[in-house]
Amino acid sequence: MEIKTTQQIIRKPLIDKYGRKVRKLRVSLLEDCNFRCTYCMPLDATFPHHSKRISPDEIVRLCTILVDYGVSEIRLTGGEPTIRPEFKEIVTRLSDLPVSKLALTTNGSRLQRLLPFLKSSNLTSINISLDSLKADRFNQITNTTFFDKVIEAIDATVSAGFQTKLNVLVMRGFNDDEILDFVDFSERTGVEVRFMELMRIGHACHDQDDQLVSADEMLDIISTRYELEDRDAAPDSTSINFKTKSGASIGIIASETKPFCGGCSRWRLTSSGQLRPCLMKTDGHQIAGKNDEELAHLFEATLKMKPIGRIFEVPQNMNEIGG
Repeated sequence: MEIKTTQQIIRKPLIDKYGRKVRKLRVSLLEDCNFRCTYCMPLDATFPHHSKRISPDEIVRLCTILVDYGVSEIRLTGGEPTIRPEFKEIVTRLSDLPVSKLALTTNGSRLQRLLPFLKSSNLTSINISLDSLKADRFNQITNTTFFDKVIEAIDATVSAGFQTKLNVLVMRGFNDDEILDFVDFSERTGVEVRFMELMRIGHACHDQDDQLVSADEMLDIISTRYELEDRDAAPDSTSINFKTKSGASIGIIASETKPFCGGCSRWRLTSSGQLRPCLMKTDGHQIAGKNDEELAHLFEATLKMKPIGRIFEVPQNMNEIGG
């Protein structure tokens, strides 16, 4: 992958032995979150001191180098990325990178006030987590009272012209009775809704067997009312995509029952500066502070760590990994 000359390190695309090219980077800005979603973390969750986070300078430096290696999409995650004090600085500086997509995944609670700023940046894609269209249920799942704020933020994000998607984690006995309601929501608003299977990650591991609603079950439910047509997707897409004749756009992320590891193109950078090859891996390589030659070796090592098959579960909570 790397050839060191007396002048420089030659940066070539990050392609592993299976032919998978790493072109997408998930950057976790922090582990902290102002929600306590039942599947994500305990109510009494504690977070690392802010001194454990890598600086905006280091985030931008590492992202710049990885773009030189062929990364073309960067998504900011957390925790809740918008609560990091340097959020605007990081977005502004990453906006200068020559990427095809700069994106954000957020719970939406602080989003509306940030939209004018984000509109002035090169961030064009926003995924908002919304697990219920019912205020009382939303508040129960998230342990907050932010339902109205999130709904208003979704409306404002669409109106501002961002590519907007909703991430809906489907859980049996919690919100599986709202699947058709979300399809109706997509039909009314034009917002793509992505239904996600409950993964065996951290706090959710002990509930997954009882609460998992498979992709096939979701499709069976949707098909009782709608005729689904396939939508094209990139070979490394995480979602199986459909549309309805009435105008709804649906994606299903079947991480558990139809894993997409064989085509995965993603790496993850944690808030502490560790580069991980997979959402389901707890190990990786610390790349913060490393020079070009060291990074070349660490990138090669990370490529070799990327699994080709599904890992059963991971003990760390989702906010510690980066959503």
